Amino acid sequence: MKKGFAGRERMVKDVECHPGKLDSIPTSATIILGSWADRSPLHEAASQGRLLSLKTLLSQGYNVDTLTIDQVTPLHEACLGDHVGCARILLEAGANVNATTIDGVTPLFNACSRGSASCAELLLEYGAKAQWESCLPSPTHEAASRGHSECLEVLISWGIDVDQDIPHLGTPLYVACVSQQIHCIRNLLYAGANVQKGKYLDTPLHAAAQQPSTEIVNLLLEFGANINAKNTDFERPVDLAAPSSLVERMLLLHEATPCSLCQLCRLCIRNCIGRARLHLIPQLQLPTILKEFLQYR
Repeated sequence: MKKGFAGRERMVKDVECHPGKLDSIPTSATIILGSWADRSPLHEAASQGRLLSLKTLLSQGYNVDTLTIDQVTPLHEACLGDHVGCARILLEAGANVNATTIDGVTPLFNACSRGSASCAELLLEYGAKAQWESCLPSPTHEAASRGHSECLEVLISWGIDVDQDIPHLGTPLYVACVSQQIHCIRNLLYAGANVQKGKYLDTPLHAAAQQPSTEIVNLLLEFGANINAKNTDFERPVDLAAPSSLVERMLLLHEATPCSLCQLCRLCIRNCIGRARLHLIPQLQLPTILKEFLQYR
């Protein structure tokens, strides 16, 4: 009730300051889960992708960064709805590209949560921060956990740290393995993500071993995952696999079979090149077959 009252009070003040907006104010506030009692017409237009309404409201003097009780801006709404046209209008009008809600959510996080690669690209062009020093919700982890590989590709192309470690989540590769998002796992590994870095002592292989996908387990092993790594409980990935499962059999077979010299050479060369220069492999003066081999193509 208190939030609803606050929302109506703001609307009254808005009308007093801008009488011309009276026709734009809804007769009753739409309340969603209580915290949305003070959504403005600008929020509604942005969330529904109504370009003409958005332009009209802005021309009437609406603040482009008007906030809800939870400090959600219209730009947050546009990105969550995958409305790139609305997002562009708001940004051109001076919207804060790095605005954060009371939960620390940014428009870029919303874009990655929705899987809107076009909004993510636009936000980054306008100076959105892909990573923060504090433990704010991470767009990279969100894209990886939800399987939005196109958003992840955009973030990687803008130079994000693919090994960003958030204590309660781990690395993007780890959360992708937990969620079984193989396309995101590939993107991260191709970009040079550390196959051993997960959450505390749990490696991505520990996470993958608890799931049924032999394809993901095999992919991690190809990129050099240590089958003998132990977590805080001194368990190896094979110890976490379901008994008699295909994953357990694969791990046991890999344990009994030495890596080929060919595979060891690839891992060694990629390590010497370094993550920051992996994207330069296509420019090496090498036969195409060797360049594709080094890129796992």
